[in-house]
Amino acid sequence: MKNLRIVFMGTPDFAVATLKTLVENNYNIVGVITAPDKPAGRGRKLNESAVKAYAKSQNLTILQPTNLKNEGFIDELKALKANLQIVVAFRMLPKVVWQMPEFGTFNLHASLLPNYRGAAPINWAIINGETKTGVSTFFIDEKIDTGDMIFQEEIDIETHENAGSLHDKLMALGSELVLKTVDSIKNETVKTMVQKDSKDIKTAYKLNKDNCKINWNHSMDAIYNHIRGLSPYPAAWCTLINNDEALDVKLYKVEKELIKHYLENGTIVSTKKELKVAVSKGYIIIKEIKLPGKRTMDVKSLLNGYTFDENAKML
Repeated sequence: MKNLRIVFMGTPDFAVATLKTLVENNYNIVGVITAPDKPAGRGRKLNESAVKAYAKSQNLTILQPTNLKNEGFIDELKALKANLQIVVAFRMLPKVVWQMPEFGTFNLHASLLPNYRGAAPINWAIINGETKTGVSTFFIDEKIDTGDMIFQEEIDIETHENAGSLHDKLMALGSELVLKTVDSIKNETVKTMVQKDSKDIKTAYKLNKDNCKINWNHSMDAIYNHIRGLSPYPAAWCTLINNDEALDVKLYKVEKELIKHYLENGTIVSTKKELKVAVSKGYIIIKEIKLPGKRTMDVKSLLNGYTFDENAKML
C-alpha cells in the first residue's frame, strides 16, 4: 500500500467537491495549486477562487502561480515532495509539472472520453442532444485529454436538463470517481486503458460569442438544445429587432411547441402572457430572458412593461 502525498490543482466550484471529498477521506493534501486572485466588480476587489477559499478553511498550503513554468514555482512545487498530482478544472500543465510526481498526474474530465475533449464538455453534450454523458479519470500526457484512461462513470442526461443541473450532478459523480481512482493508486490496483481515437470523436470547443449565438433557421430541437446547453452560463443569445431597436438578448429557459404555421423563422408572436418565436415546424416559447442592462426575468414580468411591435423579430 502506497503512502500518498497529494498536490491538488483546480479553480472553480466543480473542483471544490473533489478536494473536499479527498480531505474528508483523510488523504494527505500537501499543497493546493489554484488560479491567482482576480479583480472583480466595480471596486475591483480581489476575488479568490472557490478552491482557494475552501483550501484556506482547511489550512492547506496554497500556491497561486501566474506562470506554471516559472523556476520559483517549480522549486516550491518540488519542495512539497508530492508523489501524486490530481487536476480538476485547471489549465494545461507543462511537462515539467505533470511529470514530476512518482505516481503520475491524473485529471478528472466531465465527459465520456474520448468524446468531448476540450474546454466545455458539459455544454456541448447537451447542445448536441446527447442522452448520456459522464466523467473520466486519466493520466495526463502531452496532448489535451488524450492520456491513458483509468475509470469512467456514466450518467443519463434528462430531456429538460440544462448545463447548470448537469454540472452539479457531474461534480458529485466526479468527486466519487476521483476517490475511487486515488484508492486504486494507493492500493496498487490501478489499471489503465489507451483511449481509442476515431474520426467520429466529438469535440468540446471553447465557448465564444459566435458559437453561443442562436441560429433560428436550425431545427426546433437543435435550438432548444442549444439554449439549455448554455444555461445558466454563458447563455445563448440573439438580436431582438423591435421597432427601431436592435438589442442583444440572452435566453435562459424555453419550451418547444410542435405546430404548423406559415411564419418566417425568427418571427415573434406575443400576447399579454406569452412570447414565442417561429421556427421550422413550430415555436420556441420563451420563459426566461435577459435584456441588456436588466436582470434575468420571467416572460410574464417582461410583458408587463415591454411591448413588441407586430414586425418584431429575433435574428
